[in-house]
Amino acid sequence: MTPERAMKTDPVKAIADAVLYEGYILWPYRRSALKNQRRFTFGGVYPPAHAAGHPDDPCAMRAEVLLRGEAEVGVTVRFLQVVRRTVVGPDGEPVDERVVDGELLPSWEEAIEREIAAPGPIEIAAGVERDGLEVRCWERLDGEVEVITGLTPRTGVRRVTVTVRNLSAFEAGGARPEAMKRTLCSTHILLKATPGGAFISLTDPPAELADEAAACRNVGCWPVLVGEPGDAGTMLASPIILEDYPRIAPESPGDMFDGGEIDQLLVLNIMALTECEQAEMAASDPRAAEILERVQRLTPEQLMTLHGRTVLR
Repeated sequence: MTPERAMKTDPVKAIADAVLYEGYILWPYRRSALKNQRRFTFGGVYPPAHAAGHPDDPCAMRAEVLLRGEAEVGVTVRFLQVVRRTVVGPDGEPVDERVVDGELLPSWEEAIEREIAAPGPIEIAAGVERDGLEVRCWERLDGEVEVITGLTPRTGVRRVTVTVRNLSAFEAGGARPEAMKRTLCSTHILLKATPGGAFISLTDPPAELADEAAACRNVGCWPVLVGEPGDAGTMLASPIILEDYPRIAPESPGDMFDGGEIDQLLVLNIMALTECEQAEMAASDPRAAEILERVQRLTPEQLMTLHGRTVLR
């Protein structure tokens, strides 16, 4: 389960988790909602056979940043892997949904968080888990993370290039839902320098490094400084555009998967759902059920603190 933002003290993890689940489920957080018919739309690194026929679905992500000092750089790649949740009927065959003892059980997609230390291979075996009437399965994922470091020709700062490649097998021409099962979803890259190293802002580089910063080639992501303002030891290569040192608004009661939206509006919209709609929301996904439970616990005072606040700022 994703911990509530109010419980998080690490600003880097808070932002990285917000990026990881951005758009995971969108309001009204129900399986039947039109906007949730096509999910996992940020940070996809797709199998090469699918990417060959879909130029907008790349099979690689590349982050390139500048670093001062002789520090070492630790690289971590994080992404979601699609998990198919299938409900079985009385005869043991898959069904779209069923009601058992008044509880709705729908088939849908969930996700597992994955974290890979780089450089190195990505090797995730296929798996199946059964929990009562629900069967969860995921496909094999293969890939690699390459890290290259070299001096820039004029300034002497180092250029660090991280490339994430999906090498998963997939039959060309296959349907997109099948390709998503072999996709690295919501992919992002964390780069952390050891003491003595300082990353250069690509958003607002110093004048003497403006040309070098402009020459950095980033594909599918945008690196920003993260952590406490002024600390240049960590960068997040995010699939959504952020400013340096993005923050989760402290008033936010927890993850909503809509990082740029106003929490109060999302909360009020959830409270306005009918009982049937709330029941579908809770049944659609365990994380959606957490959101509903959290909203139902909010006090009037907590609601007032959300007035006009966006999650990311």
